[in-house]
Amino acid sequence: MDMAMMRLRREDPRVVGSFRLHRRLGAGGMGVVYLGSDRRGQRVALKVIRPDLAEDQEFRSRFAREVSAARRIRGGCTARLVAADLEADRPWFATQYVPGPSLHDKVAEEGPMAAADVAAVGAALSEGLVAVHEAGVVHRDLKPSNILLSPKGPRIIDFGIAWATGASTLTHVGTAVGSPGFLAPEQVRGAAVTPATDVFALGATLAYAATSDSPFGHGSSEVMLYRVVHEEPHLQGVPDALAPLVRACLAKDPEERPSTLQLSLRLKEIAAREAQGMPDARPPAPRTDPDRPTGRLAEQYAEQRTQRRTQGTPPPRTGGTNGGSRSGSRPTPVRNTGRSGARPAPRSGAGRPAPRTTGTGRRPANPRLLRQRLFVFVVVTLLVALGIAAAQGCQGPARGLDGDGGRQDVRQEQASPPALSAGGTTAERYHEDA
Repeated sequence: MDMAMMRLRREDPRVVGSFRLHRRLGAGGMGVVYLGSDRRGQRVALKVIRPDLAEDQEFRSRFAREVSAARRIRGGCTARLVAADLEADRPWFATQYVPGPSLHDKVAEEGPMAAADVAAVGAALSEGLVAVHEAGVVHRDLKPSNILLSPKGPRIIDFGIAWATGASTLTHVGTAVGSPGFLAPEQVRGAAVTPATDVFALGATLAYAATSDSPFGHGSSEVMLYRVVHEEPHLQGVPDALAPLVRACLAKDPEERPSTLQLSLRLKEIAAREAQGMPDARPPAPRTDPDRPTGRLAEQYAEQRTQRRTQGTPPPRTGGTNGGSRSGSRPTPVRNTGRSGARPAPRSGAGRPAPRTTGTGRRPANPRLLRQRLFVFVVVTLLVALGIAAAQGCQGPARGLDGDGGRQDVRQEQASPPALSAGGTTAERYHEDA
């Protein structure tokens, strides 16, 4: 349906119900759409049914059921039904006026849309279809010309009421209703329609927005319907981020298509990712990088990279200790010399920087720590020697209680204690070893 505004013709009515008509918005297989307004100035898109359809009682009853269901639809992604008269000589209904071009006209004039824009439009349309399906309505004729791009987002029009004939619709009694390039296979076969039917049409609509062409090409209605049922869609030109999801929507079996809620969530993720220029959220299998350190070196590598990024300095280079890179060797984290940027925060001590690492990734020997260990070792050795000497002193008098030999041993022990000489000898030997 062409939504370009045109002047009223001589045969067009000027007033319908409580609405005054101003312009023609377009004409389709079901009737003519006018731009009207009520007494409060609220603008509406008012559709008046064609005279030949108004005389069809089957159409009137079907139209009444669809209008009743459309009243229950709530959601920001659809054009809200404002009023309707099912008993008029020419039945009519009025929906909220949505300013903006149709998706068909925008793509025809400006070419294919970017992946982020297609995903954003698709997410909003999926939300609209959720509201439509919760009201018990199936659109049956979702297509680019029935989607208006308003400043507040896309809006779905003509939901569940497109039962009429026209150049792009099939409307004979007992046949499918809708546009050949966007009909689902079950519609062509005459099977029952379900929410999955609208998912198929949404997939074809997204493919059109991304390529400015129908996924089933062009041709007569019979040719198009045959392709829909028996041939796979042509998705060349559809962005890689959208192609798998669009292909799933165009599955021949309704049970294999995703739900509208799943579509909404997935398309939101794709829209956010494409807007930021990020790759797919599903990363490829991890690969081993020989130039990346592992184990303890990996932790030090990551820590130094984080510190340099926060300080505004470039990340360290990897390679040998002489600045060259060796094949298969582990990289050495570059030491922070303090010439560019601030030094990292001290780990221990007062104002003492963190210990530096050697080219092999191991910390060098700390002289102060060695001295402390040596001192402890000497003290322990002396204590052990004194303990041994004390034990020998206790045993000596016991052996010499009955003679002078015992007293002589005691005098010799008092003159030259063996503990001190043993301890001194041990300490000197440790110093020599050290």
